[in-house]
Amino acid sequence: MAWSTPSTKCCPDVALRSDGGTARAGQSVVLSGARIVESQAALYSSLAPFVRPVLVNGAAGVLCVVEGRLMSVMAFTVTDDGRIAAIDVLTDPDRVDLVELGPLLFGPLLFDPLL
Repeated sequence: MAWSTPSTKCCPDVALRSDGGTARAGQSVVLSGARIVESQAALYSSLAPFVRPVLVNGAAGVLCVVEGRLMSVMAFTVTDDGRIAAIDVLTDPDRVDLVELGPLLFGPLLFDPLL
């Protein structure tokens, strides 16, 4: 993918905040800028089959569930014109393990590769 043109999916100053806790401290990062955030997202595109859309605190989000285990929770802040302004990612296993999945694991898997 060429990064020479501005993204239409992210705001130019989009922020990605990831919290891996002490167990995954290397995953605790703060990144900003559409090109950097989008390139980081591209690295994790192989997880797309494991993503399930959810509401996180009433906003758009996704869960990443691999072999029945919740690996991460992502929440998106979306502007009125539909662009992503912020992405908050939780991968801290101590906190992720507290999330009760229940029927979320057994619902249909929805993924739109164009999102």
